[in-house]
Amino acid sequence: MLYWTLIFLVVAIVAGVLGFGGIASAASGIAKVLFVIFLVLFLVSLIAGRGFA
Repeated sequence: MLYWTLIFLVVAIVAGVLGFGGIASAASGIAKVLFVIFLVLFLVSLIAGRGFA
């Protein structure tokens, strides 16, 4: 999940540099959503791992 977040972040940066504002905005929005999902799943796995240890 973090891998895809970084890919969309790179796409957003490259699109922004090349002047494609709409694509950069969409890619950065997707990257933000994926990062939040990654954080939530990471915290859930940490909590679940401590509960069963």
